[in-house]
Amino acid sequence: MERNRSKYTPKATFHHLLPFFFFYIFFSLDCFVAQELVGYGYKVESVNNSDSSGKTLTVNLGLINSSSVYGPDISNLTLYVSYETKDRLRIRIMDSTQQRWELPQDILPRQNETSQNFSVTDNDLIFTLRNTTPFGFTITRRSSNDTVFDTTPNPSDPNTTFIFKDQYIQLSSSLPNNRSSLYGLGEHTKSTFKLLANQTLTLWTADIGSVNPDLNLYGSHPFYMDVRSPSGDGKVKAGTTHGVLLLNSNGMDVNYTGDRVTYNVIGGVVDLYFFSGPTPELVMEQYTELIGRPAPMPYWSFGFHQCRYGYKNVSDLEGVVAGYANASIPLEVMWTDIDYMDAYKDFTLDPVNFPLDRMKNFTNNLHQNGQKYVLILDPGISINDSYGTYTRGKEADIFIKRDGIPYQGNVWPGNVYFPDFVHPQSEPYWENEIKLFLDQLPVDGLWLDMNEVSNFQTSNPIPNSTLDDPPYKINDSGGHSPILSRTIPGSALHFGNVTEYNVHNLFGMLQAKATNKALTNLTGKRPFVLSRSTFVSSGKYTAHWTGDNGAKWSDLAYSIPGILNFGLFGVPMVGADICGFSGDTNEELCRRWIQLGAFYPFARDHSDIFTIRQELYVWDSVAASARKVLGLRYRLLPLFYTSMYQAHKKGTPIARPLFFSFPEDTNTYNINSQFLIGKGVMVSPVLQQGANSVYAYFPAGNWFDLFNYSRSVSVDSGEYVMLDAPPDHINVHVREGNILALQGEALTTQAARKTAFELLVVISSSGESTGEVFLDDGEEVEMGGEGGKWSLVKFYCGAANGSVFLSSKVENGGFALSQKWIIDKVTFIGLEKVDGLEGFAVNFIKGTNLKGMWDVNANFHGDKRFVMVKISSVSIPIGKEFELELSLKRDTDENTL
Repeated sequence: MERNRSKYTPKATFHHLLPFFFFYIFFSLDCFVAQELVGYGYKVESVNNSDSSGKTLTVNLGLINSSSVYGPDISNLTLYVSYETKDRLRIRIMDSTQQRWELPQDILPRQNETSQNFSVTDNDLIFTLRNTTPFGFTITRRSSNDTVFDTTPNPSDPNTTFIFKDQYIQLSSSLPNNRSSLYGLGEHTKSTFKLLANQTLTLWTADIGSVNPDLNLYGSHPFYMDVRSPSGDGKVKAGTTHGVLLLNSNGMDVNYTGDRVTYNVIGGVVDLYFFSGPTPELVMEQYTELIGRPAPMPYWSFGFHQCRYGYKNVSDLEGVVAGYANASIPLEVMWTDIDYMDAYKDFTLDPVNFPLDRMKNFTNNLHQNGQKYVLILDPGISINDSYGTYTRGKEADIFIKRDGIPYQGNVWPGNVYFPDFVHPQSEPYWENEIKLFLDQLPVDGLWLDMNEVSNFQTSNPIPNSTLDDPPYKINDSGGHSPILSRTIPGSALHFGNVTEYNVHNLFGMLQAKATNKALTNLTGKRPFVLSRSTFVSSGKYTAHWTGDNGAKWSDLAYSIPGILNFGLFGVPMVGADICGFSGDTNEELCRRWIQLGAFYPFARDHSDIFTIRQELYVWDSVAASARKVLGLRYRLLPLFYTSMYQAHKKGTPIARPLFFSFPEDTNTYNINSQFLIGKGVMVSPVLQQGANSVYAYFPAGNWFDLFNYSRSVSVDSGEYVMLDAPPDHINVHVREGNILALQGEALTTQAARKTAFELLVVISSSGESTGEVFLDDGEEVEMGGEGGKWSLVKFYCGAANGSVFLSSKVENGGFALSQKWIIDKVTFIGLEKVDGLEGFAVNFIKGTNLKGMWDVNANFHGDKRFVMVKISSVSIPIGKEFELELSLKRDTDENTL
């Protein structure tokens, strides 16, 4: 298609509609079109101030010219602008005359009210309406005038015109060249975390194995984070960050060219949210404030998990548990795939290989050992009149329908119906089925698979149905496959005559929501749910794993962008199948994978049927590495769990990109092979076959090896450093300025929680060191809720008057005191060597009555630059505030630093 280049001719008129808020700019655009385009855009017909606060605006838009490509245009649109909080701006574009599908509050609750006490000028985002022909709008920052989003059409490029049809919406924004780094827009397997230019990202949930890069996978998350590099004029600082959400559940292609992002959506409305940041952490806090904070996970879920598709019987399961025990490798949770079911029917047990009495005994033995058990569920309900789950569902009339009868698909058990989780009676039905099963077998969590929805058959489209065969073909499966391929067809109906076409991407989220609610109601404990398919807000209900990866070195590397993306999507409890799911793994790959996977938030070994066994004890070298790295993971459990608490309260990921802690360092924007746990523990794995070293990036500062505190890396500004990484070693470092609460190694989290704490204080060379630990029983439904049984302890360390002072502040200390948890050792690392140093003196100012009954040991780090000081046998109750002073003794007997 060609279009003659047009000229923008600015008129003299330029006026402010509202102070500091909306700018309304007049331009005209003369267009001459050689042939019919997809659309010609809209013009501004009227503008109305909706209230006196300046927080809302309504704009009426009229169609310039009609086009029949992808169907007729909607003639009249209404654009609503609202400042919902001091950090959030919302723009909606709707059909002026007819209600269209948009996500209702009961499906995705969100806080949309503009009742907060703030003024428009408190928000850094400015909306500007451009009365061009066709019209556009821009979002800029008040603080720097940096453009966040700009839909002003490029007259030479028809793909930039705003188009709104019944089944095709096109919305495009330009981006500043070479200053914009985008992350998100998933779910896809990617070789990089930062999005590369010139690609199409399709969002349509599908049962496509994550072993396939660059295809639409199990989840739909139309959210991106934009981290900006500094502007030439110095007004935009490095790391200035904002977020953009297009809240739309329909299928879409998002085309990213580096200097532009363009949405091609096959339904719904435009519902854009902008989150002003300006830091990555603040964007996550603002985003999850809208969509819901991540669900708290039980403490035990941070232990190590073992699964396999193809465990033959209960004896096989028992042998795996014994294998871990005999190898002294931690095993927290045993899992079973669909093998346990009777003919692959949900909520049943195979009477021959997994009979109820033996399964009860197996589960009870796990529980007596402080271990847990999780089973899989698939959404398809077998059509079988002797099967209670089916007959009760049929009686409740809660199955998805097509042509007035339940839609029949085909999955593992054969012909199936699918529960309609839009139906208000689906939740009580689902909860009852879970209850009946838990009454027989008290498993500890549920794993939701195949919920994209996966279907082993492709139904024929209804003739002339644009729901089954829409005019615009999104790039489903990388080859523009029909959207009804191997799933429920779009013409199927949910409760209230809601089409599958509109809610297809929501199934996994709604099933996870129902499962979370059921487990909470039935057990009275914090639920654990793992879901393959996800949507915006799924993190409020479930954990996620990256799906069916491959036992390949490339997939080992891809797992890092995968888990980092889900942190941005508000699903912080995420991991990849350790050692690889499909295909045979090997000793070296499995060893390197457990070294990395031990630091995933969710750490599970899982493999496909007919592949070789890959439990961590199979190879001696893998077992040795597993003991080493899981030993460190279990010591770091308080950090993982406290990071979960922070995620639940503020939305920050557990596994974080380096730029979360170092946004001013633009080199961190391109890091794909390292990540942080919390704010200051950095994981730098080996990702290449045969490698015995790793080229790792270190942001500025002093970094200390968590396997050997005497080894350190110091850089004045960020730089790459070659690190030794022999076959049994992964590099894990903690940065100066952090305080970690560690506990002892153990084979279960229950045993680890009974060990004493060690405080690892990493002295900052230029300020205060801080850290915190959240403590509760690990399974109370609400995490850190008002009146709950929990404690939060914050630690501070700084230097003054020639001494180092360490102190704590405790909130709700009663719970920690009731558990009799103590700090048994305090280790200071990163103390600079001082000439004439003779030793150290310790003075407990408050918090303990030991009266000198502790031990102090000091030694130099390997490079002789730093000194490490260990104070042992201190027995400080962690729930009681304390303060201690560490002073240097010189040979002149002066106590100065």
